[in-house]
Amino acid sequence: MKDDRWAILYCPKQGLHQSRKRWERLQQVLDEHGVHYDFVQSESADSVERLTTMLIHNGYKTIVIVGGDSALNDAVNCLMREEREVREQVCLGLIPNGVVNDFAHFWGFDEDNDPQTVEWLKAHRVRKIDLGCIRYESKQGEQVCRYFQNCVNIGLSADIMNLRRQARQILGSRKLAFLSSLVLMVFHRHDYKMRLKINSETIDRSVMTVCIGNAHGYGQTPSAVPYNGMLDVSVVYNPKVKQLVEGLWLLVTGRFLNHHSVHPYRTREMVVESPKALVSIDGRMAERPVGEYTLKVEQEVVNFLIPA
Repeated sequence: MKDDRWAILYCPKQGLHQSRKRWERLQQVLDEHGVHYDFVQSESADSVERLTTMLIHNGYKTIVIVGGDSALNDAVNCLMREEREVREQVCLGLIPNGVVNDFAHFWGFDEDNDPQTVEWLKAHRVRKIDLGCIRYESKQGEQVCRYFQNCVNIGLSADIMNLRRQARQILGSRKLAFLSSLVLMVFHRHDYKMRLKINSETIDRSVMTVCIGNAHGYGQTPSAVPYNGMLDVSVVYNPKVKQLVEGLWLLVTGRFLNHHSVHPYRTREMVVESPKALVSIDGRMAERPVGEYTLKVEQEVVNFLIPA
């Protein structure tokens, strides 16, 4: 396979008609920029890893994911299952096409500016990035390792994502699902018993939410970067209703760490025990871990195409 030929894995997020129009617009941009590429489309979230494996084994050196945080997460985990010699030869690129696109926004990619994104990807500026890794035991007794490029959420944030997913299955609309999930959270539990070991400190108390960020973590770890060999951790204790509203405002305005209920840390590794709290990885719900689980950073393990 020629090194300048891209493999494009398109992960649609909308209905069939809108998905086709989105791809046609992107295809026009790719052709205008003279990009040589082969194209495959995922049928579902489960097919992303299978297709990524196929593209790697077919010898593609540049694999561009047209998708969001979860789709990129699938591709990253697929790549990390390969031998190091294989990983060193492959570069991952990203054209944002998700609901939030937080990792793309970290680098300055804009879902409304495909020409700029394609131009940057063509420049082939490669940076080795860090990945976070969560290791836990499943209910089936299996030892699981899942990598994340953006963040892991434990507690309330993961709960909101789960409620939104359930509401969307019933209502069919993303906006209605998001609004209904926020309303439901008013009547939902806001604290979870947790035991956290971060550096030399042990936290054993009720906590509202924890975000472990390799990057911005949807605004909850705004100082995290995926190239310093560290994870940023935001531990949020249970605030009063007025303080909760204030925290949401600070989150939206990028000043989340200024809230007095937010306690930030920076670490290479941490241990969590929280039997009742849900966990999400890069925006997607994970199975509930059994017992303690560990999160750590692995430094400079994936080649990623960044803006020129």
